[in-house]
Amino acid sequence: MNPNLARLQTYPFEKLRTLFAGIEAPADLKPIRLSIGEPQHPTPGFIRQTLADNLGGLSSYPATAGSDALRGAIAHWLERRYGLPKIDPVAQVIPVSGTREALFAFAQCVVDGTRPNAKVLCPNPFYQIYEGAALLANAEPVFINNLPENDFGSDFSAIDDATWRDIQLVYVCSPGNPTGRLLKLEEWKTLFELSDRHGFVIAADECYSEIYFDDDAKPIGGLEAAWRLGRTDFRNVVMFSSLSKRSNVPGMRSGFVAGDARILKDFLLYRTYHGCALGPAVQAASIVAWNDEQHVVENRLLYRDKFARITPMLAPYLPVSLPDAGFYYWVRTPLPDTEFARRLQAEYNVTVLPGSFLAREAHGVNPGAGFVRIALVADPHECVEAAERIIDFCKNL
Repeated sequence: MNPNLARLQTYPFEKLRTLFAGIEAPADLKPIRLSIGEPQHPTPGFIRQTLADNLGGLSSYPATAGSDALRGAIAHWLERRYGLPKIDPVAQVIPVSGTREALFAFAQCVVDGTRPNAKVLCPNPFYQIYEGAALLANAEPVFINNLPENDFGSDFSAIDDATWRDIQLVYVCSPGNPTGRLLKLEEWKTLFELSDRHGFVIAADECYSEIYFDDDAKPIGGLEAAWRLGRTDFRNVVMFSSLSKRSNVPGMRSGFVAGDARILKDFLLYRTYHGCALGPAVQAASIVAWNDEQHVVENRLLYRDKFARITPMLAPYLPVSLPDAGFYYWVRTPLPDTEFARRLQAEYNVTVLPGSFLAREAHGVNPGAGFVRIALVADPHECVEAAERIIDFCKNL
């Protein structure tokens, strides 16, 4: 077996099940899960209908590169959303079966694990796929702590030149999971300059880009930042996006990668062996989803309403604040994060995720310790009820 498999850590939700072992939550309280970033708003009817109408496509093998129509719909969305010039749908876009598999596969394609001291840079806390992708590409994950004293940003200047020389791939997540923080244009500029100096590739995870609270301050995407800073060939930048959060279709497993045509040419070759093409019915449903913005506006308004109602409810009891974007609170707890989560589950049947499960100890600290991630993904009524239970829990600590 690949010896690097033994280096993979238990996934956060497995750790959560272990933490909750032996708990019998109050039977009179309906369970409310705010732990997993799984959208629970209804899937738009027109997407479901398109999926059903195209089930005849099950009789055909799909092309790895996706249909011309799907690549075109994605390219046009990128142009509309980020104010980009014409995106080449053939050379600069590849549909993928959800960004989770693409984020993992990308490292296997990009990283040369035979080079001595191969490294991959990840934010910390982070989406655990980054770490697993690095390890199975035979590279060492390097963590850059996102701490409150740095506004949960990544201080790239803290990485020394010797380490930068070994880094082949940098994962960034904006809006951030779990912090909700956005990379600013100046931070993108710094990262691009470091890439030019050291030659690494940037994988920009942008799955939460369409859940934001200010229409005049939309999240800046990696390709948008590159274009605005004069990198018109998107050199060494590949972005990852998905319909899961944007369109409430996590079960469709539909997303895309876009950016540097040189890198994507090789990634497409890799994927012809990897075998993760989207089925024709999913492609058809994805086309109508990328071509429609009204359902995205309505979805965004639901999240805005929930945060507007719940933030003032929780603020007197927990230090919550509106994130830059996304659907998570990243909140410091009055108890150790694991104890807070376990007691909230045991006493009030509300599930949140301990922050320490989303991070690794690096530079002498686990930057997730003492925080919990609260995902406002349930319907508004359930989120309000969960907030009321959390308030009662905090009052009785």
